[in-house]
Amino acid sequence: MRGLSLLTLFLLVIPALSPGCKRGHSGTTDDSDSIKPLPDTLRVGTLYSPTSYFIYREEKMGYDYDLISRFGKDKGIVIDLEVAPSLSALIEMMDSGKIDVAAYEIPITAEYRSHVVHCGTENITHQVLVQPKKGPDERITDVTQLVGKEIYVEKDSKYQHRLNNLNDEIGGGIIIHTVAEDTLITEDLIEMVSTGKIPLTVVDSDIAQLNKTYYNSLDIGMEISFPQRSSWGVTPGKEWLADSIDSWFADSEPQSMQARLLKRYFELSKENPVYNIDLSKGRISPYDNLFKKYASQIDWDWRILASQGYTESHFDSTVVSWAGARGIMQIMPRTASAYGLPSSQITNPEANIKTAVAILKDLDKSLTKHVPDTEERRKFVLAAYNSGIAHIYDAIALAKKYGKNPQVWSGNVEEALLMKANPEYYNDPVCKFGYFRGRQTTQYVIKVLDFYERCQKQVSS
Repeated sequence: MRGLSLLTLFLLVIPALSPGCKRGHSGTTDDSDSIKPLPDTLRVGTLYSPTSYFIYREEKMGYDYDLISRFGKDKGIVIDLEVAPSLSALIEMMDSGKIDVAAYEIPITAEYRSHVVHCGTENITHQVLVQPKKGPDERITDVTQLVGKEIYVEKDSKYQHRLNNLNDEIGGGIIIHTVAEDTLITEDLIEMVSTGKIPLTVVDSDIAQLNKTYYNSLDIGMEISFPQRSSWGVTPGKEWLADSIDSWFADSEPQSMQARLLKRYFELSKENPVYNIDLSKGRISPYDNLFKKYASQIDWDWRILASQGYTESHFDSTVVSWAGARGIMQIMPRTASAYGLPSSQITNPEANIKTAVAILKDLDKSLTKHVPDTEERRKFVLAAYNSGIAHIYDAIALAKKYGKNPQVWSGNVEEALLMKANPEYYNDPVCKFGYFRGRQTTQYVIKVLDFYERCQKQVSS
């Protein structure tokens, strides 16, 4: 349902979540079965993923994570979260009684009905064609138009199986290219469509919707499969808990929050627009004096700090990112609080830049033992500022394990960070902080250093 409009979401979901509807222990409804009191601690399982749960700038985030956290807050209970490495492992955790709730979209199919009592909002997804935005005459709108077209998908994935079946249904002619999972993953293929490296790919509509927030040049409107229903689930025998979750979702405030989360994760653009700045007058921004004042505290060329400010916000102190980062240096509210910066001052240019420098100083100190060379370490510090240092630690560990130089960013730790979007690597024992979309961080470092190079040529130190 994430690929649908919010209005459609409400029309379809609200009738299904009537608080007067209770499940009996057989899984049927029973109005006489009252909702039991919730425990003090609720054991919850989920998976790392770009939609459900991840860590960004040291903050736990994700659509499902935010919802289950709010459920715990509203009910006054502690959420004890455990992350499974795969859906099958999550189901095993339910079967063994290790968790009470799976805050993750489990397909509503016969395969899972004996393991899970489905509850909460029912999400509906389709497999969709990812294509570049084109005019009406060029846009693919029907599966018969796929004849003669080249489509790239992960090898042995559900997308390949669907394309094979679709190819048989229309009498053949689709040119299906498969790529090895350890080489490229779904997110890579979507990015390659956006840049024109490949013409087409196929993904689930919720993943397509999320990625469209990074690549607005994509068209994801054509469905090529039947709908797949999914939802959270509880352990069989705890139907009363499923009823509590359904009842909570039916209230107006959770519904409003759900609408905000859908917008945050699946609609708000995460693209960083490009602005051209005239450096011919020998200045970078209205805040050059502040960059000069505070860059000396970390022994940086002030033009690097200014380049970071340009990349973060284009020097707009009012900008708020999709994740909630604010101000010229885009500081997360919780991080600001940890550094003694009140929320009322977070958009104050001087306070924001001063706090950013304090953050950079701590990052540099933490990374010194991992990257002794000062100049090289600066790239790691920039990356850690953008992603959070936890993912950089993971990338260093992956670099060590897979034969890359853990003290060199370009082509080494940079590449290891990109590996953290792949389950094979973010579930690796050396990885402690799970999934991360590394492409934005690697591009961030490039953008900062490229703009700094421009500044070196046109603005005196």
